[in-house]
Amino acid sequence: MFARFKQAREQRDPEAMLELYAAEATYDPNPFAPSLEGANAIREHWNAVAAEQAKVDFDAERVWVSGRTVLASWHAGFTRTETNVRVRERGFSTMELDDEGSILRMRDWPLAREVSSDGAREPSDPPMRVEE
Repeated sequence: MFARFKQAREQRDPEAMLELYAAEATYDPNPFAPSLEGANAIREHWNAVAAEQAKVDFDAERVWVSGRTVLASWHAGFTRTETNVRVRERGFSTMELDDEGSILRMRDWPLAREVSSDGAREPSDPPMRVEE
């Protein structure tokens, strides 16, 4: 499951992502956002993600499976297309699967931080000191 999720996420492919979900699925992209219900709402979310993000990398660190429930800790990175700012994310996901292995319900708990677009330190970082 996560191999296909990784491929769809990194290729920014909303259709491949949508193939992972059951038609009646729900998705909670974070604990503070309303649930997305059904294929159209989930497609709209992944279309927006694909448009807003470039240079995506995603890796599941640990995955636990118990029956039809999948739990995973993961990390990701992407560049915001509008601002060219690099973002690093860490998170935890839960998936409840149907009999065919499609996602019926997915919940994410992401934490994100922006890093500079070129790898240089952010202006808010303390100045570097060189000791002689």
